[in-house]
Amino acid sequence: MLVGYARVSTGEQSLDLQIDALEQAGCEQIFSDTGFSGALTSRPALDQAIALLKSGDTLVTWKLDRLGRSLSHLISLIAELENKQVSFKSLSDAIDTRTAGGRLQFHMLGALAEFERSLIGERTKAGMAAARARGSPLGRPPKLDTAKIDAAMLHAKRRPLSTIAKDLDVSPSTLRRAISYRRKVGS
Repeated sequence: MLVGYARVSTGEQSLDLQIDALEQAGCEQIFSDTGFSGALTSRPALDQAIALLKSGDTLVTWKLDRLGRSLSHLISLIAELENKQVSFKSLSDAIDTRTAGGRLQFHMLGALAEFERSLIGERTKAGMAAARARGSPLGRPPKLDTAKIDAAMLHAKRRPLSTIAKDLDVSPSTLRRAISYRRKVGS
C-alpha cells in the first residue's frame, strides 16, 4: 500500500499541489499536517501515517523536505521505516528505497551527514582548545561574582536564602550552588 504524507508550515500555504501529486502517484491514504515545521520530530499526521504503515508498504512524499528538514532527522525516520520493512519514496527528488539505487542514494546522504556531524564536532573541540589557550572563558558567564556570593553568605545567617536569591535576581538553586562552590575553593 502507498501511504502519502503532505505538510505545509503555515495555514496560508496550500496542500493542493502535494496532495494532487500523491493522488497521481497512487497513494491510497494521504495524511497531512498544516502549521507544523519540518524541524519538529513529532507531527500528528506523520505519527498517524507511520503507525498505519506495515511491512511492504511505502511512505510517499512530494519532496524530501516535506518529511523533515534536518538530514539527521530524515535518516532516523528512514531507519524507523526500514525497521518496519517499509519503503520510502520522494516524488520530486527521485528517491525510492524500494530500489537498490534509491537505497544507495539515501545511504550516501546519510554517510555525508555523519561525516558533516563529525567535522562539526572536531571544529568545535579545536575552537574550544584555541579559546582555552588564549585564556578566554568558556561557557556562560557566571551570574554572581565573588563579592555578591560573599555578601549572600553573610546575609544567609539572618535572612532566608530564597529572599537573598530574589534580591540578586537568581534562583535559590543557583545561589546554593555558587555558595557551595565558593566554600570548596575558599577565598
